[in-house]
Amino acid sequence: MTKQFRLTLSEEEKQYLLDLVRWSILHRLAGKGGDVAEAAPVPPSETLQLPLGAFVTLKRNGALRGCIGYVMAEEPLYKTITRMAQAAAFEDPRFSPLAAEELEGLDVEISVLGPLTPCDDVQAIEIGRHGLIIRRGMHSGLLLPQVPVEWGWDRETFLAQTCRKAGLPEDAWQQSGTQIIWFEAEVF
Repeated sequence: MTKQFRLTLSEEEKQYLLDLVRWSILHRLAGKGGDVAEAAPVPPSETLQLPLGAFVTLKRNGALRGCIGYVMAEEPLYKTITRMAQAAAFEDPRFSPLAAEELEGLDVEISVLGPLTPCDDVQAIEIGRHGLIIRRGMHSGLLLPQVPVEWGWDRETFLAQTCRKAGLPEDAWQQSGTQIIWFEAEVF
C-alpha cells in the first residue's frame, strides 16, 4: 500500500499559494524580468519552504486553460508554485499564452504532491485519492487524483487514460515491463 500523504496546509498557507499564482502571472504580464521565484513574496511558514512537487492548473469557464507541474521536488514549494504558475499560463504547449483580459474569471487549482511509490496492486488504487504515472520505455504519462473524479472514470478507465496520456496503448498497464507509480496530493 502507498504511504499516506500527511502534509496538511493551513488555510493561510493555501491562500498564500493561490495568491502567489496570481502574483506570478501578473509579474509576467507586467513585463517584469528576472527570476520570478527569487522575487516572490516571503512565505508565511517553514512548511512552504519544503521541497515538494506540485502542479498548477488554470481553468476558464470550467475548461482547462493550462496545467504544468514538477513531479519531483527540486526547490522549495513556494518557488515551484511561482514557476509552475507562469509555465501553466504562458508555456503549456496546448494553449496560446494567457492574455491579460483572461485573468478575470480564471480559476486556479494547486496540487501538492506526496511521495511517488511503485504500485504493486492496481486493485488498491482509489479514485480521488491516488494520482498515477505510467512509464514504459521512453513513454510516460501522469494524471492527477482529481482527473478521474472530474470525468467519472472507474479504476480501469483511469489506468487506460493514463496509458493514453503516455502515448501508449490503453492496455499497456497490463503488460510486463510497464511501471505503474502512484501518489497522493493535497488539492485546493
